[in-house]
Amino acid sequence: MAGGWSRDGAVQDQIDASVEEAVERARQGLTHGKSARLCEECGNKIPEARRKAIPGVQLCISCQSALEEEASQAPGLNRRGSKDSQLR
Repeated sequence: MAGGWSRDGAVQDQIDASVEEAVERARQGLTHGKSARLCEECGNKIPEARRKAIPGVQLCISCQSALEEEASQAPGLNRRGSKDSQLR
C-alpha cells in the first residue's frame, strides 16, 4: 500500500535500487588480473599466500586496511534528503 502521491510498489523499487547500487559498488571493488609482488603504496613485499588468496591484489595488508578505513569514514548516500533541502 502506497501513501500520498506515490504509486504502489514505490518503496520496494527504492529498496531494490539501493541494493543494486550496493552490489555494483562491491563488484567494482573486487580485484582481478595478475597480483603484484610489491605493494603499490609502500613497496613492501606482498606475501605469497595473500597473492594466491586474492587474485589481482595490489596492496599489502596494512595499506589495504588503511584504505578500507578511509572508505568506511566517507559519508553515505541519503536518498531521502533533509527537510531543508526539500523546502528550497
